[in-house]
Amino acid sequence: MTLNFADIKKQVYRNIKYRIIRPDPPVAPQPFSGPVVVVGSAPISHKPDGFDESFRVITINGSQTVVKKWGVEVPDITLMQFNQIEGTNTNAVEVRRVLNGQRTKMLYVLLWREGLPRLEAGLKAFDYCYDRLQMVDRYQRMALLDKICGLKNCEMEAESKCSNGVNAVLFALCNGAPSVIITGINPDSGGHAYNQENLARMHVQMDRQILTRLMQKGYPVYTADPAVSKAIGLPLWTGQEFAGARLPISAKA
Repeated sequence: MTLNFADIKKQVYRNIKYRIIRPDPPVAPQPFSGPVVVVGSAPISHKPDGFDESFRVITINGSQTVVKKWGVEVPDITLMQFNQIEGTNTNAVEVRRVLNGQRTKMLYVLLWREGLPRLEAGLKAFDYCYDRLQMVDRYQRMALLDKICGLKNCEMEAESKCSNGVNAVLFALCNGAPSVIITGINPDSGGHAYNQENLARMHVQMDRQILTRLMQKGYPVYTADPAVSKAIGLPLWTGQEFAGARLPISAKA
């Protein structure tokens, strides 16, 4: 993509600011000591083999509807894009619809700029509850990619950004997850599990690039979706990868 003068100025500004503030990536309430399942909103997903209460669950936007079918009423962590709070496009409206009256333990809202009181009011408007709430800015998100993949990305256009699902994978790895299993995250798919609108999915090429890089660097990232394993090459989670190393349920907060 060719950048105009205004875009070049923005890119230089973000790059300089990132280097000056040297942000830390967002931190989980406590380090992950067992498998982490990152659940996206692609129409096809699978509960990982061997899934039990020793697994931590991270949902993305409206994908909480998926894990309810697994018997998980309250995810450990939810990542939500800022536009879902007040946005008027179809996806934002659908996310608020399916999350109405639901709850998560730890909620990270990405790129929200309107202050905490307005964020709390926006979440209250569709009765979405949480035990803890934290805003994550652009530079913290950039730090995730930098720390795990060694890539500096100024996020100049949608195509150069990771999806929230892949950012959740980076977040889990950054916070010590010994295994990360993705499901409902497929760079080749369209649509969302929680509606029939068949909306286009963005970040396709960047997601594929980052997942491939994680494999090349030897990170313990798996998929529970056979089609994704075949298309991208991610190893398919069989439930044996963590055998013998499970924590007792009492050790999970």
